[in-house]
Amino acid sequence: MREMGEKRRRGHLNPAGFAGGLHDHEEKKKNEEHKLDMSGMSMDALPHLTMSLGQVTILDLSNNNLESIPESIIARLLNVVVLDVRSNQLKSLPNSIGCLSKLKVLNVSGNLLESLPNTIEECRALEELHANFNELTKLPDTLGFELHSLRKLSVNSNKLAQLPSSTSHMTALRALDARLNCLRALPDGLENLANLEALNVSQNFQFLRELPYAVGLLASLRELDVSYNSIAALPDSMGCLTKLARFSAVGNPLVSPPMDVVEQGLDAMRAYLTARMNGDDGKRKKKAWLPKLVKYSTFTARMTPGRTRVHENTEGLLMSDYRSLNGIASPRFLTMLSPRRLFSPRRNSPKHC
Repeated sequence: MREMGEKRRRGHLNPAGFAGGLHDHEEKKKNEEHKLDMSGMSMDALPHLTMSLGQVTILDLSNNNLESIPESIIARLLNVVVLDVRSNQLKSLPNSIGCLSKLKVLNVSGNLLESLPNTIEECRALEELHANFNELTKLPDTLGFELHSLRKLSVNSNKLAQLPSSTSHMTALRALDARLNCLRALPDGLENLANLEALNVSQNFQFLRELPYAVGLLASLRELDVSYNSIAALPDSMGCLTKLARFSAVGNPLVSPPMDVVEQGLDAMRAYLTARMNGDDGKRKKKAWLPKLVKYSTFTARMTPGRTRVHENTEGLLMSDYRSLNGIASPRFLTMLSPRRLFSPRRNSPKHC
């Protein structure tokens, strides 16, 4: 007991009697010192920072009026993990952002950015990229080739006409938010995003008219929002989305499946799309026997002398434009196949005895 009390006085034990009380407090204080919070200070420009930035792991410059960030400051943030510059007046990001090899979370939302620097792909540890509410018209084409650790990409409320084709290489991606843009199509190869759980491409309004077949191959997808677009038909492959738990398609001119089927719930929608994918639309199809007769030359486009030639694609058939089946059926059967019997209107005259 005396030894335990001595350790407690020296800081080796916490009040519960376990070692590390003072050490934990010092570690917490040390972590707090690694966060540099300059948010909400109404700054138009960053002051000259003489302090060492090499130990900063979290830099918060949000909610200011910054129009630019000096290249030199970003280049000194060798250990930064979280960089938050949201809600400023930034029109561009410094190219030196590619030096942030340990950066995991980047938030540049609520600025005036029209593009992101190509060097951002050098941030290979990046797990979350938030670039909402900007003026982005495009993303770097090669963004997905290097950001293999990216788990969340949020670019809603911009002016994007398309996502980069390299998006299909972001195999760790779990959430993709591209709503409120001008997307005309989704990139090819979406089926490679095997870990994607949430996809939101809603409110692209008149621009987005269809979804690719690959959407139905996203095996991990749980949430899908395609509301307020111009989609008339969902891909049949969506019947395979067995993990899908939340789905919204309101505000679309849906014809297949009809909106009343979608409103019945996910099971009804999946059943409809699966049936259509299997070639069973629930309606009994009529046998198209007339084209078969034409195919096997029972009816032809050849005309007897003295008649005007009729094009092969016409719907009408002249009574003389047929060739009988030789030696296959009895005269009685041939009489039943007579074009005069098949196509002549019924007479209203009374039956003679």
